Formats: sequence, C-alpha cells, structure tokens
Amino acid sequence: MIALVILDQIDIPIVLAPLAGGPSTPELAAAVSNAGGLGFLAAGYLTADVLREQVARARSLTGAALGVNLFVPGRPAAPGSVDDYARRLTAAYAQAGVRLGEARFDDDAWDAKLALLLDRPPEVISFTFGCPDPAVISAVRAAGSEAWVTVTTPADARQAADAGASALVVQGSEAGGHRGGFADDPAEDASGGIGLLSLLQLVRSETQLALIGAGGITTGAGVAGVLAAGASAAQLGTAFLRSPEAGTAQVQRDALAQHGQTAMTRAFTGRLARGIRNQFLDEHSHAAPAAYPEVHFLTAPLRAAGRSSGNPDLVNLWAGQTYELARERPAAEIVSELADEARTALAAASGRLQRT
Repeated sequence: MIALVILDQIDIPIVLAPLAGGPSTPELAAAVSNAGGLGFLAAGYLTADVLREQVARARSLTGAALGVNLFVPGRPAAPGSVDDYARRLTAAYAQAGVRLGEARFDDDAWDAKLALLLDRPPEVISFTFGCPDPAVISAVRAAGSEAWVTVTTPADARQAADAGASALVVQGSEAGGHRGGFADDPAEDASGGIGLLSLLQLVRSETQLALIGAGGITTGAGVAGVLAAGASAAQLGTAFLRSPEAGTAQVQRDALAQHGQTAMTRAFTGRLARGIRNQFLDEHSHAAPAAYPEVHFLTAPLRAAGRSSGNPDLVNLWAGQTYELARERPAAEIVSELADEARTALAAASGRLQRT
C-alpha cells in the first residue's frame, strides 16, 4: 500500500468531512486537527475571498495539518430541463411567501479558488463531483499538497488513480449530503449506489492507493470497521454536525436530535443527496431533474426561508443513515471518544480470531 505523509503524521485516523453549505467552519476544522485528526474546510458555495478568510482563520487556530475541499465543475443542464420542475414548485413557494430563485449554472469560482489554494497550499486538497484533469492534480502535488479524489464506484477509482490522485475518499451510499462521484447518473436513484463496506473491497481490488472510508460512520466501531476493511482513515461528517463548533442551522440540529428516516433525493439541488425525510423531499423527489447547480439556485430562497423560520419541511436536512447516533459534544471530545471506541472494537475483534 502506498503510504501517505499526512495520514502518517496525524495521531488519530479520523478525517472531518468538508460539510459545505454552512456546517463547515474554521473552528470545527481546527478543533478536529488539534484533537489529532485531520480537519477540513469546505470551499463549496464560497467566494474566493471568503475562502481566503476562512483558511487564514483556521491557520490562526491550529498549527496542525488542514485540508480544503473543492467542487469540480460539471456541465450546464439542457435548456428547459428545469422548467417543469419550477412550475411544480410554484405552490410551495407561494405558501412560504418567497419567490423562485434563478435556475442558473456556474462553476463555483473554480479557477479563482484553485489558484488561491495553489498559491497558499494546505496539506490536502480534495475534490468532489468529479475527477480533475491530470494537469490540475500535478499542479496540486507540485505545490506541496496531497490530491484526494472522492469516488463512489470502482470505475471512478480507476480514473482517479490514472489521473495521479494521492489518495481516494471512498464514499459509500450511506453517506449524508451529496454523492461525490463523477457521474451524477439517474440510474443510481433506483439502485441506491454501493454501500461502503462493499465499495472498499471493490476499490481495493483496483488500486493500492491509500483509501479514506466515508459514509454512515458515527461510532468508534464504524471507524474500526473501515480500518479493518483496508482504509487508512475514516471520514466523518454527520458525526460532527451537532458539535458547537459546526455552523449547522438550528432547524437541522433539531432534526438530528429526533428519530427519523433518510432517503436519497434530487429535490433540493438537482444532484443526488441523502437527507432526513421531510415533506418537501417526499413530495418532490420523484419529479426533480438531474440538473445541478440549476435546481440548487432555484430552491435556495425556499431553503433560506425554512432555516430562518425554523420550518424543517422546507430545508435540505443532509444526514447519513446513522445520524441518530451523532453526539452533541465539542469536536475534540468526539474525536477522542471515537478513537477510544475504535481501539476497543478492534481489540475485541482481534480477540475473536485468536486460536485457543
């Protein structure tokens, strides 16, 4: 297996998922890094100037390693593909007293944010929603950062390895939030994608790159499981959403503290994602087109209204399948508790295999 410098340097093999859209904060990233894991900042949806400020803030809070995640730009949706969906949402918007957003495409300031990170390289730059051009990965590595690529299929893993990735974030279908793979294929809507344990085994058969397992991990036993399955570290997102350092909206914090079910949906953004079921998800998932970020901008005013009013039925409540196990603790305590539980779980598993 190819060793990674950063994962060899951290004390605890726990990586903070980027958590774009609000929960990601410099305080959360720094707290995880200071506790011995690897903290991440999410560049998604930020301007380059705000990202610069957040990186500087995180650096002021920790001298440990940090990562930053970028969204790889996709392609514009076909003209008119969002029109029917927009008409369908008219009643929901009228009831909430807000107007539809403009369904538009943009590249999330890709060039500006990439240039910023190449000029001031963090220890890791990770990529979601696609595989960057090999020239981009080469530039990242030449700048001194490791280039991690998020994959959801063995085919993704092969492409990322061929492009020169330093490591692969292997995201199982249990994960909360957006699917991070290359092709946002509507066929996955029905199949549900590949679970993490299966995916780790399949990807390991394709490459010897170091793997970071992600999806449905909220306990130390889950961390132990992905390590035993061949991952070099576990990436956790939902597990940190209730920590005080996270920028999680109160309406989502309240939903995370209750029993419920999760489901895959395109209803909020046009890209497949997992969230806690609510009225909007249940009513509109079947009609939502594969059109990201156009649908994201279309529904943005409605989601903002839901957050400000505390109405959970209007908000994308991103969460993994095991969200009910997430703890309301400071991030450093979560890292420490997970590490202790993982050691106990691995020791117990090893004991079961010892011969008498």
